[in-house]
Amino acid sequence: MQLFALTATADLGRAVAAALNVPLAAHEERGFEDGEHKVRPLDDVAGNDVYVVQGTHGGLDESANDKLVRLIFFIGALKDAGAARVAAVVPYLAYARKDRRTKPNDPVTTRYVAQMMESVGADCVVTLEVHNPAAFENAFRCRTVALTATPLFVDYIKMQLAGEPLAVVSPDAGGMKRAELLREVLEPALGQPVGKGLAEKHRSSGIVSGDLFVGDVAGRTALIVDDLVSTGGTLLRAAKSARAAGAKRVLALITHGLFMPGAEAVLADPAIDRVIVTDAVPPFRLKGPSAKLVTLPCAPLLAGAIRRLHENRNLTDLLVF
Repeated sequence: MQLFALTATADLGRAVAAALNVPLAAHEERGFEDGEHKVRPLDDVAGNDVYVVQGTHGGLDESANDKLVRLIFFIGALKDAGAARVAAVVPYLAYARKDRRTKPNDPVTTRYVAQMMESVGADCVVTLEVHNPAAFENAFRCRTVALTATPLFVDYIKMQLAGEPLAVVSPDAGGMKRAELLREVLEPALGQPVGKGLAEKHRSSGIVSGDLFVGDVAGRTALIVDDLVSTGGTLLRAAKSARAAGAKRVLALITHGLFMPGAEAVLADPAIDRVIVTDAVPPFRLKGPSAKLVTLPCAPLLAGAIRRLHENRNLTDLLVF
């Protein structure tokens, strides 16, 4: 096994390497004056099982497009250098939200990303809490691994909230399956029943509407679960709806904290008691630390998936169904 981490995701790559107890393989990333760049392995990869860690969220120095192109070019370079198998470990996959046509002539960008990665020889793509697991898997012809952050959230809840009356809330109809997966794992893990709730949301041309809330959250701690938070508008709507329905506390369990402009005001809103995110996307856009923000490391989860892939072992308990 060889593990590479491109520069934009170096911190997470080092954490994954430590969890696997393997060194990071050496590579070169070189930029040119006109914005072009090259990426190449410095260690011999011929005949090896190679894993590349690269998140493709937009950053301060590199856009989502920059990171995606570097990853695609590096996969191609690894295959050209003779790597037997190359797996892209992409904790946050850019363009995964645009996985279907909602208006005439809409692009299906997830499929285009899949075609580019496959065209340079990607043998497997691993991602964490992808927006729509079924669409992600259908977009690719190579092997896909759609990990869920549920194990991380369950461990946190067991340590922090065991014994409290709980309800898992989806902030929209599209997230019901994700919320139900968490609830079904939580009940046996805690040895207690866990309620459920659903907030209504409709989005068209960037305008969000819908005010209905259904579910049993009265007197409970409401756990709003979602794959990502951007500006936080959807999260805040769901939190206020849960409060109005009688929830005594509201915690958000979010895999990817993008925290675009406006998110800091959402974090500060009293309707939300705590926001728990993974470090798949560092909270670099927040101006300062927030007492409400809890960050869970995802490196052990990614390392576990890599180890099982390398050893051809079952990954069922880590996947989204």
